[in-house]
Amino acid sequence: MDVSWIPGSADLVVVIVAGLAVVGGAGAALAARRGRGAQPSPKRESGPASAAPTVTAGRADAPEAPGARLARLRARLSGGLGASLLAIFSKDSLSQDDWDELEETLLLADVGAAATDDILAGLRTRLRDEPDSDPRAILRAVLIETIDPALDRSLALGEPGGGAHEPIIVVGVNGVGKTTTVGKIARVLVAEGRTVVLGAADTFRAAAADQLETWGARVGVETVRSDRDGADPASVAFEAADRARAEGTDVLLIDTAGRLQNKAGLMDELGKIIRVVSKVAEPVEVLLVLDATTGQNGLAQARVFAEVANVTGIVLTKLDGTAKGGIVIAVQRELGVPVKLIGLGEGADDLAPFDTEQFVDGLLGAQA
Repeated sequence: MDVSWIPGSADLVVVIVAGLAVVGGAGAALAARRGRGAQPSPKRESGPASAAPTVTAGRADAPEAPGARLARLRARLSGGLGASLLAIFSKDSLSQDDWDELEETLLLADVGAAATDDILAGLRTRLRDEPDSDPRAILRAVLIETIDPALDRSLALGEPGGGAHEPIIVVGVNGVGKTTTVGKIARVLVAEGRTVVLGAADTFRAAAADQLETWGARVGVETVRSDRDGADPASVAFEAADRARAEGTDVLLIDTAGRLQNKAGLMDELGKIIRVVSKVAEPVEVLLVLDATTGQNGLAQARVFAEVANVTGIVLTKLDGTAKGGIVIAVQRELGVPVKLIGLGEGADDLAPFDTEQFVDGLLGAQA
């Protein structure tokens, strides 16, 4: 999916990942490792007829200049994981204390225990086999390999204008930014020339359908919703899928309710939504939205959703206000599911594709 039109997205991806700071969210995991010595009927609503598919309609303020955003983010995210790693690797040789510090740095950044072991092993092997190489270049190569640039991070969509009504279902717990993410994805797809229908299947959260409908009106796409709170989410999802098929729409985007992993009934409802949508068209993507500030809790959420739905990609939100972006590495290792998109803020343009090399270069302070 081409999202190069997003103002400043490439630079933002580079800068935002520098916020993988050393924080206390994984202190318990570090202590444990040291202790064991381990090195009713839905109503169809649409946006105003005059709202052309434009990515600027409905915005009250001009977007912040990319340069201003970059300066703000650099000031906020300085001194993170990348700075700590480079400080260690600036030495002529690494002592055991340095390796211990490196392990601690990675664990406290929520990289995860297994991924930390792999990174340390890769670094030791490379440094031994390539003693004359630049240690920073070795560090960069190992991090890129760990994140795995071979994973397909594009959305599995056909060409614009195909009318295949391909469903994308967006899932995740409360408060991670699902509805906003659906609106931003719709904005991207419309900019690419695709037709879109939105399905407001979050019928439990007050005003969720209103919020989604506002996004639909902003980008000039139709929103299918229920006329009352608490309606059957699967019914809304099926109605939206049926409308997308009838109108020959390219993409169907379905927003779902926030489902806590310990509520089996809600998880069953998610499975029902996927089943009824599949009667019209098999979902091409099930995107799990994770809040980057949750660290290892996000990994626990990902495991549960993967058991219920065939999650195909991760959208990592709130990277503009977190120091725990190491979950990128941990969740991909655990599930083999790529991070496909990242949320950089609350603005309509603050959605960007995830790029492995830009991630690492930003982490290490390299220039794109």
